[in-house]
Amino acid sequence: MRSIRLLAAGASALALLLSACQTGGAPSPTTAPAAPPTTAPAAASPAASPAVAASPAASPAASPSPLAAASPAPSPGVVASPSPSPGVAASPSPAASPAAAGATGQKGTVKLGAANFPESVILAELYGQVLEANGWTLDRSNLNGGLGLGPREVTAPALASGQIDLMGEYMATYEAFLAGKAGVPSKASADPAATQQALQALLTPMNLTVGDFASAVDTNGFVVTQATADKYKLSKMSDLQPVAGQLVLGGPPECPQRPFCLQGLMSTYGLNFKDFKPLDSGGPLTVAALESGDIDVGLLFTTDANIVANNYVLLEDDKHLQLADNIAPVIRNQILQQSPDARTLLNSVSSKLTTADLTQLGKQVTIDHQDAQAAAKAYLQSKDLLH
Repeated sequence: MRSIRLLAAGASALALLLSACQTGGAPSPTTAPAAPPTTAPAAASPAASPAVAASPAASPAASPSPLAAASPAPSPGVVASPSPSPGVAASPSPAASPAAAGATGQKGTVKLGAANFPESVILAELYGQVLEANGWTLDRSNLNGGLGLGPREVTAPALASGQIDLMGEYMATYEAFLAGKAGVPSKASADPAATQQALQALLTPMNLTVGDFASAVDTNGFVVTQATADKYKLSKMSDLQPVAGQLVLGGPPECPQRPFCLQGLMSTYGLNFKDFKPLDSGGPLTVAALESGDIDVGLLFTTDANIVANNYVLLEDDKHLQLADNIAPVIRNQILQQSPDARTLLNSVSSKLTTADLTQLGKQVTIDHQDAQAAAKAYLQSKDLLH
């Protein structure tokens, strides 16, 4: 989010954090009351080490996630995307669940959350609407009118404190962020099942659960215009090494502090750019800067429809800097305890969501200017997830 999802905390972030603290929430994930992890995290290479290959298979018993453990056998994934673990089950659709068969009354309120980029808002709607259709009330105030709350510096403490109950996350990036805040080595890797397990170990003390991961993956991608690619003969990230000193990189303001952004580009690829311009998180400012020539290399998410629409060259991550940023819901345990069918409903979305689906949804919202809530609803209906 995809993995780093990725934006600098500003004054608005501070205000939100203060608000969370005033309501009695924990100020950060590292200060939440400790509870013993349900399962020890699987050994995996640190995020700083280049991943060699994805190994998506994992047994249900290996997953520490209460959400994942409730799912039956997996459905086939998209060929181009890492296959989901057995936890990414073809969960019973809402039509087969007791709630959908005859929900009686409201089950409670779920506070949706999202980071401040369109795809995150889309994910919140996808996971939220299946609950809404089965007796839950959604509080969308933290979606900030479709703009999201802010970067992970804001959303992670909001989840930990209870300001947010549910949001879609990018597993490797989220795990690396929480590990960094806790002062422990990241165990995110190219293996989504191992990354999920490592993430759950960090979430357990915060009374949070990561659900089944989708085959849908969105990571940081670095793109150039076709003209720049032709001029410098660029097709993969290592091709930048001889010419990086002549080029300007543009991306989210927090990119210099991120292991999957500028830090990783320097350590993994040895790239030292002429300059870095803080713009936005794979948004219109980055696209406009690429078009105008203000930057030479831009960070866009790999599912961004602008890559195809503008004929950009997505440089191959040939040294595997980016890891298993499969999409997965993160939800407060309180919601799962209130209604056990919530886990089945959330996992039913993950079992259907592919990288191609996510790219198409992003196009509908960012290029075709559809409303995220409406686009999510139409998608869920097309997958027979709303009744």
